[in-house]
Amino acid sequence: MNFTVTILGSGAAIPTFDRNPTAHLVEVRNRLMLLDCAEGTQMQLRKSGYRFQKVSHIFISHLHGDHYFGLIGLLNTLHLLGRSQPLHLYGIQPLIQLINLQLELSRTTLAYPLVFHPFETENPSIILDDGEIAVSTIPLNHRVPTCGFLIREKAEKRKILKDFLRNVKVPFEFFEKIKDGEDYTDSEGKVYPNHLITNDPPLARSYAYCTDTAYHEPVIPLIKNCDLLYHEATFMEDKAKDAHAKFHSTAREAATIALKAGVKKLVIGHFSARYKEVDSLLEEARQVFPDTVLGQDGMTIQV
Repeated sequence: MNFTVTILGSGAAIPTFDRNPTAHLVEVRNRLMLLDCAEGTQMQLRKSGYRFQKVSHIFISHLHGDHYFGLIGLLNTLHLLGRSQPLHLYGIQPLIQLINLQLELSRTTLAYPLVFHPFETENPSIILDDGEIAVSTIPLNHRVPTCGFLIREKAEKRKILKDFLRNVKVPFEFFEKIKDGEDYTDSEGKVYPNHLITNDPPLARSYAYCTDTAYHEPVIPLIKNCDLLYHEATFMEDKAKDAHAKFHSTAREAATIALKAGVKKLVIGHFSARYKEVDSLLEEARQVFPDTVLGQDGMTIQV
């Protein structure tokens, strides 16, 4: 099953020629989810090659404009394209008030159900669990209430070997027990160890999205050992005072979080518009956490 992250925007508050503000598109288990929706996200979606209508869930981390100013435009476009399937929107309670006001003033009634799921930002919580994937909030340390998101696949059950089923007549009621890891004992008392009659399922994968935030160690246990971490790196270490004053992180701090959390790969982004080139931020992060890559608009990463 595919699990990819496409970065639609790697910049911070001010768009630049080659960096849009924040939005990530996550494809997992045939679901398409949008994390944040900055100004210009619709154009970035078109460039990505994904169909607008496939987006089923949108998660908004906080109410700074560079993370949601593109939302009402996208909702309206889906309306104009004749969407009929429900769209699930996640954010803090004031988000739906903003959306409803914009719809009211433009006298727009969406052609599809917009299902709003409010969440709190004080404590981590599971906000989506459909049996195959789960999405949890990651409380962050920013100037306004903010949460990142952890997207996890649910572990699949073990696969029973076809050769075993051809050679041994197993009553149907035992199938689920075997898939759950139990050994099988036939009617004559012969024991078939589970590891010899099943295959291991694919490893469950996870993606953690942490933006915007100052250096914040309480996130570490929440993202421990995740496969891919996106962490904002708005500034370099020589601008640490600016970063701290604005509740943002440096590249070194992002890498430190990745190192302490034991993640497999780090992607940095949300780069300040002051940086024309961002290779220096990558170099700074790699000094602490070597398996770091630069988030760039349009890039797709396999989880």
